[in-house]
Amino acid sequence: MNDASKNQAHDEVVTHAHAQDIQLPRHDGTTSGTFVLITLDNGFDHTKPNSFGPLGLAELEAQLDTAAERAAKGEIVGLGVTGKPFIMAVGADLTGIPAITSREQAVEIAEQGHRVFSKIADLDIPTFAFVNGASMGGGVEIGLYCDYRTMSADVPAYSLPECFLGLVPGWGGTYLLPNLIGVENALQLIISNPLSNNKMATGAQAFKLGVADELLAPVTFLEDSLRFASDVISGEKKVERPELDKDESTWKAACEKARAFTMQKTGGAAPAPLRAIDLVEAARTNTREQGFEGENEALGDLIMSDELRAGLYAFDLVQKRAKRPAGAPDKALARKVTKVGVVGAGLMASQLALLFIRRLDVPVIMTDLDQARVDKGVEYVHAEIDKLLEKKRVSPDKANRLKGLVTGSTSKDGFADADFVIEAVFEEMGVKKKVWSEVEAIVTPECVLATNTSSLSVTEMAEDLAHPERVVGFHFFNPVAVMPLLEIIRGDKTDDATLATAFATGKQLKKTCILVKNSPSFVVNRLLGRFMGEAGKIADEGTPVETVEKAFAGITPMPPFMLMSLVGPAIALHNSETLHGAFPDRFYVSPNLAKVVEAKIPGFYGKDGKLNEEVFAQFEKTGATELTAEQVRDRALEALADETRRMLDEEVVAAPMDIDLAMITGAGFPFWNGGVTPLLDRLGISEKVTGQRFLPKGAASVAG
Repeated sequence: MNDASKNQAHDEVVTHAHAQDIQLPRHDGTTSGTFVLITLDNGFDHTKPNSFGPLGLAELEAQLDTAAERAAKGEIVGLGVTGKPFIMAVGADLTGIPAITSREQAVEIAEQGHRVFSKIADLDIPTFAFVNGASMGGGVEIGLYCDYRTMSADVPAYSLPECFLGLVPGWGGTYLLPNLIGVENALQLIISNPLSNNKMATGAQAFKLGVADELLAPVTFLEDSLRFASDVISGEKKVERPELDKDESTWKAACEKARAFTMQKTGGAAPAPLRAIDLVEAARTNTREQGFEGENEALGDLIMSDELRAGLYAFDLVQKRAKRPAGAPDKALARKVTKVGVVGAGLMASQLALLFIRRLDVPVIMTDLDQARVDKGVEYVHAEIDKLLEKKRVSPDKANRLKGLVTGSTSKDGFADADFVIEAVFEEMGVKKKVWSEVEAIVTPECVLATNTSSLSVTEMAEDLAHPERVVGFHFFNPVAVMPLLEIIRGDKTDDATLATAFATGKQLKKTCILVKNSPSFVVNRLLGRFMGEAGKIADEGTPVETVEKAFAGITPMPPFMLMSLVGPAIALHNSETLHGAFPDRFYVSPNLAKVVEAKIPGFYGKDGKLNEEVFAQFEKTGATELTAEQVRDRALEALADETRRMLDEEVVAAPMDIDLAMITGAGFPFWNGGVTPLLDRLGISEKVTGQRFLPKGAASVAG
């Protein structure tokens, strides 16, 4: 085992390659011969997926060497690879990458994957991949080395997420996939999906793209896959695939389109997708050996890049830190939630009601000021359940039961036996206080009162109540069903039982929960408020809005004025006013934003997706200072660095990792930057502004 493999093998959860002989059945009752089926299985259930580390690859290589010897002797007629129940494999084991300290070691990792998987393609017998479950990265690539593939119709995720993390599909994906399904379909899986919030294809969608020869029912998937293999080997079935279009102009045009999409998404800040496109473009004329050598070189460079290390840091936050929220109380203190009340029946409240009935499976009662609003809220929930039914994500019985769980009323009397009441009413302290005064008169003393406030003080909201200890901030992000983050805010008097119940409930809702100190606008909205305020100020002072918008490609998920349009100018203005009230020296309230809100203009972009010139024609400049895009970027990032350091000093959250986790899951900041703090460290802005890094060298960057 080489040095790189030794480093990676440390603490590896080995995915074993179990081989068994199967007599392939034919329709006439005879057999097609002996078939070797290799099942990938790490010994755990589906919650710990198969992955490929050095030891697992070595075991697979040994099985393939044995199969090659047997094939040469005529003992076997074919070989298949499949996974354990619900899981094929989710790619390379990335946990050992931080231990890789040289480019040579990185290249060795790439070479090992190519060498082992190539032994499947080099067998002198037909080979098959039976894709029975979730397949990602190397789990997709191993199937590409096989001659034939079957796909289970219930595969939930089939993807090549490498470019999302900062890598390329480097074990054959950039060469084999375009030469199997064509350049456009390959680029959808390699570039478009990963850069669209790491979108996953289903098995059925992947089949339509051409990655598999048969789409089979899950209940008899293995049996039918073996029958398919038997028919192919015996000659009873001939697999026909559409002719591959390798026209140079077609291939080049698809790659140019992918580059334009990548630049739009990343601004060139992420090297991996551009490198992947180069490899795909070269795959048209490359030999297999040339294609694989290109992947080796790319992985050698990218594994030693700060962008990948930041991506792995972000991945670790989402996969591990999110499951163990810093500062959360003992979960044994949590009370059981058997009924939920929702104050409000508008869009946000209706989204919350839907989430609670789907995840908690308990009765939910919605209230509002009049019956028409209540009816509209309940109708929204019913309509969303009908959409789930149409997509076959719930059964008819489940749909009816979910609909039966949600009710509405103009009275709050139905909250009397609720364990958890959440409000989603107008963002104004007086309104919130009035709501809680009315609710407290009805509910039990143990009932948790959760506020979905995005910026107001939880402590102040609870101060007039008899039991302020059971009030907690429970801040969701819009759209509720999509955005993973839930900021849980502890007021000055919030007790541990309330907080524990909030965390337990958030976990049941399948949200990423972060404990936040009661402070203006909490984490995400405070940082976005500083960022958008600075961007607005720069525009007001004279820099063209087009320049401001272009400055943040690859840094923020969208430009600042587009972000203001998404959240709504009125909400953005309210957040900036709240923060300006708390920190007037740092947070700017744009008079031009206020004019847009006063005019009831819904956003800064038109329906065509372009900046609305009519809106900006109304802007009144306060100066004539015109900055370059680079100057705009640096100034806004310096503001972010300053605010991040202040928040950590104030102990708004436990650590920089929580700020990064919040910005990734609540605002969509990209993985290749690691959220916020690794980027600020990498650009030297942290030290320039605050005199220190946020993270130690090597935590989200290459050590050294």
